[in-house]
Amino acid sequence: MSGAETGTTRRAYALVIAATASYTCLMFVWFSLPAYLPTIISDVGLTSTQAGMLAGAVPLTYIPLALISGLAVDRIGPGRIIGLGVVVYAVGQLGRSIAPDFLTLLACTLLIGVGATTITFGLPKLVSVLFPPEQTGRPSAIYLVGASAGSGFVFAIGRPVLGPVLGGWRELFFWSGVVALCYGVCWLALAVRTGIDDGTAESASFSLESILTDLRVVLGHRELQLVVIIGTMYLLLNHGLQGWLPTVLESRGLSAALAGQATSLFIGAYVVGVLLVPELADRFAIRRAVLVGCGAFVAVGMTGVILGGTGAVLVAGIVITGLGTGGISPLVRAIPPALEGIGARLTGTAVGFIFAVGEIGGFFGPVLIGVLHDVTDSYVPGFGLLAAGGLVVVLAGTALVSLEE
Repeated sequence: MSGAETGTTRRAYALVIAATASYTCLMFVWFSLPAYLPTIISDVGLTSTQAGMLAGAVPLTYIPLALISGLAVDRIGPGRIIGLGVVVYAVGQLGRSIAPDFLTLLACTLLIGVGATTITFGLPKLVSVLFPPEQTGRPSAIYLVGASAGSGFVFAIGRPVLGPVLGGWRELFFWSGVVALCYGVCWLALAVRTGIDDGTAESASFSLESILTDLRVVLGHRELQLVVIIGTMYLLLNHGLQGWLPTVLESRGLSAALAGQATSLFIGAYVVGVLLVPELADRFAIRRAVLVGCGAFVAVGMTGVILGGTGAVLVAGIVITGLGTGGISPLVRAIPPALEGIGARLTGTAVGFIFAVGEIGGFFGPVLIGVLHDVTDSYVPGFGLLAAGGLVVVLAGTALVSLEE
């Protein structure tokens, strides 16, 4: 590799690392509510159904907006879209810090979801712009690890340490919103200065014919439809488990600190899955087998979470579920650019399609857990639904014959 190529690669990695903070801040902001959910339920006077709606409100915004956001990312470019998204979710978090009731909390959380869509689709697009297709695995892992760091930090440090130091959940929400807002302004300045979006802007077309052509390609792609099913189950599990695991563990008698740390254990195992599984799948050309294995891990792990009480079986279940979920996450994002007819040009739209449908699962995961608890006074039915999601991944992964190398 020449010196010029080395410099270009270093610049690309530096930009990905800088953009990763958008995901880290987002996940801290997003999961600050689940981390404090028992306290917020008490302070604001929420039912379990209302709490489930708040936990699922961000995924809910993806259902109507994801495809639109993906189309915008492909045409405007990831730089400016990511920066604007950060500013939007920062304002939503500031609003939540002073929200007096359920409806205000819900409206501000939905605003956070609007900003979140730009990060989810902007980062895969950024990687596809900066790196050739065969080199996207490692930079994709960087931003996914950054996302996990944000959610892990809020459970392990934000709730048990920063919240009490700052004075409570409202203060934590306020200052995390301030930090995100400052970062968003800085990223926008960096994106404009480095010209990240220049190439995208040159080839962008907002004509109705262009948009409809892209939609026909993406929506009618059979292999992508199977990835959509897998993505739906992934989001059902990830949002459902992270949204309710601390509350479920506290209901079993664990302290808030231990419940948060147990959720951080899930996130830690998730990170290991993000880093390990794609490397294994690509090195041995066994993507389909790996997807099926990850689905089986989820089903087995969730069974352990349901039956494990507060002992070793619970810990093992959390770790196994985290590994399986973490393995699914990068594959769902990495497969579309490699599919014939999709490629880097339609990455944003394809990932938008996955999340537009998939976040139906992301929304109903937390909501159904809350509703089923209100009806049965037990968290077992809701968590059993998450275990069944792993079995669906097994079936859909088996049908992805195009992944055979």
